[in-house]
Amino acid sequence: MVDVSGLVDAIDAGLRAEAVPERAAGEKAYLKSDLDHYGTSVPATRRVVKEHTWRRGLSHDEVVAAAGQLWREPVHERRAAAAELLEQQVGLLEAADIGLLERLLRESRTWALVDNLAASVVGPLVEREPSLDAVLDRWATDGDFWIRRSALLALLLPLRQGRGDFEQFGRYADPMLEEKEFFIRKAIGWVLRDTGKLRPDLVHDWLLPRASRASGLTIREATRYLSPQQRDGILAGR
Repeated sequence: MVDVSGLVDAIDAGLRAEAVPERAAGEKAYLKSDLDHYGTSVPATRRVVKEHTWRRGLSHDEVVAAAGQLWREPVHERRAAAAELLEQQVGLLEAADIGLLERLLRESRTWALVDNLAASVVGPLVEREPSLDAVLDRWATDGDFWIRRSALLALLLPLRQGRGDFEQFGRYADPMLEEKEFFIRKAIGWVLRDTGKLRPDLVHDWLLPRASRASGLTIREATRYLSPQQRDGILAGR
């Protein structure tokens, strides 16, 4: 058995050792964060978590407990480390963990935590557990725009790889196209952009009849990998 509290303390010490105070102040201001910040970079956070976990053979319960302890303190890097731990050990997660992940997403309040949790933790879990599609259906109409963004980004990775359920994404994105929220507009465009790398025709055919409803931000992102002719047609449709 792993001493979970000892593991969390070791990760926390590693994060502090990599901290850059000047970075902490800038990051806190940039993210408009209410959390404390150590000033540890994302690559350093990822490395610290991996160094302290990769040989330990953690169990499901140990991963969930460690992530919970890391998250409990209102420190950005500890929460980022919790998300990173869940991503690195996502194969151990179970359908029943979706409640925990939803709570973390609701408490994140920033793309710097939401995006990793949604795309790299919720996404693989939902793909492995199709029964959780019903959860994403609920998230897609949630009153919290971070949860709506999470429903979109949970579909990102397989779509980026040329697979995934584009119809499901379209079902979520279509009612959100006219939203004013920047992070929703950006997320729709992001998923369309990455899908368009391998399947530009799919993106073009979905977006063209909706061009007049989509924001400029969404269209700029979505058309990045389309042909000039496809891009011009969509722009004309606005």
